[in-house]
Amino acid sequence: MVTDRTEKTGAIVIGAGIVGLACARALAEKGFETIILERHAAFGQETSSRNSEVIHAGLYYPSHSLKAGLCVDGSRRLYEYAVARGIAHRRCGKLIVATQQQQEERLHALHEQAVNNGLGDTRLLTQKQALALEPQLRCVAALHSPATGIISAHALMLDLLGDAEAGGAVLSLRSAVLAGEARPGQGHRLLVESSGETMWLAADVIINAAGLSAVALARRIEGCPQALLPEAFFAKGNYYALSGRAPFSRLIYPVPEPGGLGVHLTLDLAGQARFGPDVEWVETLDYTVDPRRADGFYAEVKKYWPELPDRSLVPAYCGIRPKISGPHAPNADFLIQGPESHGVPGLINLFGIESPGLTACLSIADQVCRQLGLSD
Repeated sequence: MVTDRTEKTGAIVIGAGIVGLACARALAEKGFETIILERHAAFGQETSSRNSEVIHAGLYYPSHSLKAGLCVDGSRRLYEYAVARGIAHRRCGKLIVATQQQQEERLHALHEQAVNNGLGDTRLLTQKQALALEPQLRCVAALHSPATGIISAHALMLDLLGDAEAGGAVLSLRSAVLAGEARPGQGHRLLVESSGETMWLAADVIINAAGLSAVALARRIEGCPQALLPEAFFAKGNYYALSGRAPFSRLIYPVPEPGGLGVHLTLDLAGQARFGPDVEWVETLDYTVDPRRADGFYAEVKKYWPELPDRSLVPAYCGIRPKISGPHAPNADFLIQGPESHGVPGLINLFGIESPGLTACLSIADQVCRQLGLSD
């Protein structure tokens, strides 16, 4: 049923992933009556629940980029938040390993990048030093990032949502945005389909945190400058679980590859190892893990863990990164597009919020508030 009825609220956040929930929390804490629109039947059903759950230190990203600044600040804040709220996490550390001598130059560049980004605790390790930490490792050198950790993404989202709701925010599930109108001074409007009813929802502030759908959604908002919208790309990443225990206590990463950070070994909070993600450019959202891709995983993992048992990898899950740079292009920075760039007061579009979006979520929310002129 279609209705001309328009409901009004203070702010609307589109997307109940980690970043959307963090934004809703920040707006609610600033006194905004906030509605969170989520098209799925539960929060965090896309990128937020299909990743490595890693708290990144911030060493990969170009200095002065949004990714670098928000990740470094976000990492510190996320650890503090997790401790204060009792959210399960562990500061386990990470080794980035060079398995060939020609990769050592890239390792040194990463260390320099880490220092430039303000990370004073990373250090280069010789082969002997790396093997003293992880005896089953094979490498010629490594970079140690002790500030890297892991966290329960689900527990984090529960806590962010709880904070937002405590501030008066409301989560509306199975609520899809069909279209919108950016109307400065009149209250922006979104046409929302929910529970079989279609209605208009108006607010002075709209945050587009729709992740994989953010660009497509912005194209459906009349009055949002279309020429400024980036092109959207999807990079699928498959994960495989290890049947058995891995002999590592830290995360193990290879030297980064184009489009991602390489097939790395991460641990969950129970100590179970998983490998991934790889990079598979796709045009549709398909979360099927092809068992045949495991062959490539064995080859990559055995470069740094030669004792990986044969037939020990089983398909686990996959995630899709919402990228705004395509194959063979340099990785794009976060694009937080607000009034200063597109000229529409009260509208923020969050594009390309892939890794380290989880780590940076609290700082991204603060950046959104700053662009809205809501800084403390």
